[in-house]
Amino acid sequence: MTTPSSRKIVPKHSSLLTRIRRTRALYMLLIPAIVFLIVFHYYPMYGAIIAFKNYTISGGILGSEWVGLKNFQKFINYYEFPLILKNTLRISIYTITASFFIKLILSLSLNCMRLEGYKKIVQTVTYMPHFISTVVIVGILIRFFNPSIGPISKLIQSLGGTNRDLMGVSEAVPHIYVWSGIWQNAGWSTILYLATLSSVDPTLHEAAIVDGATRMHRVWHIDLPTLIPTIVITLIMDMGRVMSVGADKMLLMQNSLNLSTTQIISTYVYGVGIASASPQYSYGAAISLFNTVINFSLLMIVNTISKKLNQAALW
Repeated sequence: MTTPSSRKIVPKHSSLLTRIRRTRALYMLLIPAIVFLIVFHYYPMYGAIIAFKNYTISGGILGSEWVGLKNFQKFINYYEFPLILKNTLRISIYTITASFFIKLILSLSLNCMRLEGYKKIVQTVTYMPHFISTVVIVGILIRFFNPSIGPISKLIQSLGGTNRDLMGVSEAVPHIYVWSGIWQNAGWSTILYLATLSSVDPTLHEAAIVDGATRMHRVWHIDLPTLIPTIVITLIMDMGRVMSVGADKMLLMQNSLNLSTTQIISTYVYGVGIASASPQYSYGAAISLFNTVINFSLLMIVNTISKKLNQAALW
């Protein structure tokens, strides 16, 4: 019989090493993903230092003059800063709010369908726009809203509306941007919600039916509570991207007539940091870093609030 004093002391890390040795094939599958993250996500962070310098190609990252927070102050003091910030937040919050309700309703509707064949057809039709190129999507929008040949413009005219190109109307373009994005991605966004709903125990619905619950009662008391943790997680992640409205689609939709509502942070960075005749690399990097810090701060705040409310959280 062994006494406590005679037992062999096992290092705490031995169990972890044992698990790694037993599942080393699975850990090896992680190597490409880890290498990808290091090379394309972590290593480029070194270049963010140019946001605090007056970067020149000849001087390089280390040889350029250190200017501290000058580039950040330049952006905040820029006369169009309030307008750019307002446009970015307006489009981002508009997109998050509208897409949230659309994908939630679509997910619940698909989950309620009894005819599997019809359900698959609807899913396929709603998923397909996600795979269309952004350039093609904007090309379609320009054609559809063309005052001469566009079917939407023709419809507006037939209803007594004004014959004009809505892509040149500053107040209309944000709505076109948001709702075309929802049309493109709503179906694809339901995948996560539908996967969550598929985990619901069928006996819950069977018991509810026996008790006389209607379809709407089951959606409200069974499906929605099941979705709440997933909804909270997706909203937290959306808040972490609230300042990051994509520049590609907006640049394609942008013109001199709608610039007052389509000039956002990402398009401004592209203009001053890349497309300009004399690119301001440090200034563009400072704006991007400012954007990232705001996004990260919002992510931390929303995640903390969610934890305090005893809801799901990222960590």
